[in-house]
Amino acid sequence: MAKRIKIDGLADAVTDALNEYSGYVAAETKEIIRNAGKTAAKELRRTSPKDTGEYAKSWKSKATSETARTIHVSVYADHHQYSLTHLLENGHAKRGGGRVAAIPHIEPVNDEILDQIEKEIDRAL
Repeated sequence: MAKRIKIDGLADAVTDALNEYSGYVAAETKEIIRNAGKTAAKELRRTSPKDTGEYAKSWKSKATSETARTIHVSVYADHHQYSLTHLLENGHAKRGGGRVAAIPHIEPVNDEILDQIEKEIDRAL
């Protein structure tokens, strides 16, 4: 049933409703971002180049900072494997001349996850 308010309390009622909705939006968005980070790390473990397998296994996801309204999630290669990400993604020069071909595996996952985040936020709100 609708809640009755007097005209004097209209501004407070609208503010309360917007604050409640804002909290809902923040909570839903934070959960979507947290799950997207986990999905990105899992997908990178699956699609990364596998020589010994250590590089592919090294992908992690972690919330690096979080406030009441925001969250920052980092997806990274751990255990000193981070130094390979740029070399593998973009290729590099060989010692005796020539180049090693690039193996793009991070950018496709990034693009896919960004699309997924957008769709999930649209669906949730």
